[in-house]
Amino acid sequence: MNPDQYVQQKAAASGSSFYYAFLFLPRQRRAAITAFYAFCREVDDVVDDVSDPSVAQAKLAWWQGEVAQAFAGRPSHPVMQALMPHVPAYGIEQGQLQAVIEGCQMDLEQTRYLDFAGLARYCHLVAGVVGEVAAHIFGQTDERTTAYAHKLGLAFQLTNIIRDVGEDAMRGRIYLPIAELQQFDVKAHEITRREYSDRFAALMRFQAERAHRLYDEALALLPDADRRAQKPGLMMASIYRTLLAEIEADGFQVLHQRTSLTPLRKFWLAWKVQALGRM
Repeated sequence: MNPDQYVQQKAAASGSSFYYAFLFLPRQRRAAITAFYAFCREVDDVVDDVSDPSVAQAKLAWWQGEVAQAFAGRPSHPVMQALMPHVPAYGIEQGQLQAVIEGCQMDLEQTRYLDFAGLARYCHLVAGVVGEVAAHIFGQTDERTTAYAHKLGLAFQLTNIIRDVGEDAMRGRIYLPIAELQQFDVKAHEITRREYSDRFAALMRFQAERAHRLYDEALALLPDADRRAQKPGLMMASIYRTLLAEIEADGFQVLHQRTSLTPLRKFWLAWKVQALGRM
């Protein structure tokens, strides 16, 4: 298996909503975003799949070294071998990849966030920076598109957090800010014990309303000049907002299940944006 086949398999196997947006890109841009997405999956999987934190830290440290080595012209991992040929064309910087790794390190070192400002910093590293790189690969021409990409990445990550509340709690992580748990009088042990209540539902409505607000703000920031090039991001926004609406319609039953859309529905939502130019 060559590096390009490896990253293609990594991206397809994830079943992510992002994969469906990539399908409509020209070949070179699709190859670049697939390799970058595979890199993000590799480092994220270290945190999710390795149970021993010291082993996970060692693996992330290896990835930090691998990124530095790759930018020095000596990539050894197939993901970096697939990604590096695209670095000059799309202005991908070593610091951006290191920021994604730093965000994954935060998952090993911090399981709770005092307030939304702290959570937003984490989201910037694991999602905002990803959006920034992706926007350039998609064909960004206006510098204002970076602000759109950061805000959209934050909206995506908050949607993930809402969807994965129960799953993350089983891993010992609660991303909902402590200040907001206190605001709605929801105890951490109620989440880990999968106890639903009107207070929990109110807390989750608050989270969903903020995510929707961020989607609206992000879309308002996208310059008209880049709207066509950034269609893949709009496809992902359509898929993620539909997922969020499903979770809301189901009464935020996120403590015992992980809501998802079928592959066919994801493809349909992506195709609608591609064909009609709107969500």
